Amino acid sequence: MTAMPMSTGLKVAALIALTEGAALVAYGLYVIVQVARVGITGPSPVSNVQSVTLQIAIFLAFGAGLLLVAWGLWRARRWGRAPAVIGQLLGLVVGVPLVGAPGGVERAVGILVVALAIAALVCLFLPSTTRALLEE
Repeated sequence: MTAMPMSTGLKVAALIALTEGAALVAYGLYVIVQVARVGITGPSPVSNVQSVTLQIAIFLAFGAGLLLVAWGLWRARRWGRAPAVIGQLLGLVVGVPLVGAPGGVERAVGILVVALAIAALVCLFLPSTTRALLEE
């Protein structure tokens, strides 16, 4: 029995999840470095030890989760699709409001996040992706 070649859609979805996961982990590490360098800054309701610790934990955990999902998708594991879809839906929840942000950087990040999320969702539901996942 020969192995079915992995679908392009599955590869693209895995690469998007890998990119998103790496970006979230990198941002979590960036926050750690910034706190070590300049301390906790910003408005007091969101700039305290508990809030920053929670922010770092969320970015690192979600990023690590997406990296695991990317690995599962790359290996054509069926279990990877559901958390990948949830991750992309969360990306849309964050990205869509950023598209309307007044700042240029925030708007650009929002457009990028929305574009990646939509591309990944399309790839995750392509018939070739479903076939590849069912051949596991």
